[in-house]
Amino acid sequence: MTTSNKSLLAKADLAMSDLTANGGLLQAEQANTFIRKLIKTPTIIREARVVTMTAPQRKINKIGFGARILRPAVSGTALSQADRSAPTTQQIQLNTSEVIAEVRLPYDVLEDNIESAAAANNESPNAGPGGLRDTLIQLIAERAALDLEELALLGDKASGDAYLALQDGYLKLASTFGNVVDNGGATVTKSMFKNGKKAMPDQYLRDVANMKHYVSVDQETEYRDTLADRATALGDAIIDGTRAVNAFGSPVAPVPMMPDARGLFCNSKNLIMGIQRQVSMEYDKDITARVYIIVLTARVALQIEETEATVTYTNIG
Repeated sequence: MTTSNKSLLAKADLAMSDLTANGGLLQAEQANTFIRKLIKTPTIIREARVVTMTAPQRKINKIGFGARILRPAVSGTALSQADRSAPTTQQIQLNTSEVIAEVRLPYDVLEDNIESAAAANNESPNAGPGGLRDTLIQLIAERAALDLEELALLGDKASGDAYLALQDGYLKLASTFGNVVDNGGATVTKSMFKNGKKAMPDQYLRDVANMKHYVSVDQETEYRDTLADRATALGDAIIDGTRAVNAFGSPVAPVPMMPDARGLFCNSKNLIMGIQRQVSMEYDKDITARVYIIVLTARVALQIEETEATVTYTNIG
């Protein structure tokens, strides 16, 4: 091995060993950075309420009034026991499931490109020892984000897919406990979104502007096409793709991992994703295969705070 390659491998060892600080667990600042990168790109988990957990289980308390609390007042008279009001209290529970990823980097990949550094005996990588760590965290986070969005949407404990069976995702939870609009195989039109809004209980429609109709990328394109047929300025803007698409007061949002036949109407903050903070990123070497091994493990949980405040679209043609 040449002196330059030895120098690069030494730098690679330094950068890789930087990952093992704090016993292999990402430190609090690193973990927060990883979580931010994890939720940055996808649609659903970027907009969902992300809860950082310090234990495998967390309970979230809910409290509210589901019925009228005001009564006619009588001077000098207290309300009877029957007329008094009490809030409804509930708890939802987040239970994490462990996920794992393994990444293998051949020696020659690192030899040829340690953060684009020059290979000289006494030179350091351009990005410093932590640069490679930061790059790996970003790349792993970007790919893991798509995988987590798939789990968040399509998770089903009854699934034959071992990964998707880890948790019930938003579509499963919403269709089981929420409201369902069966589109009967028809194509996506304004009628489907109208039915979705009508299926939502009125008490949850007070903030329509912050609710979204989540559909697949192709279905959003199809709906955009129906609006583009109008010979108006709106139609021109829709064709150009310069204007957001709305339906009955709520944006229609394309989600890359959403199946074409499904959709979801809700406030994104009603969707909860828990990520346990003890994100572990550890490394090792296989000297016979000449590869570095990076293993990421994390614990994630999925839940919907108010399932009644969701509408699931099914059988979209």
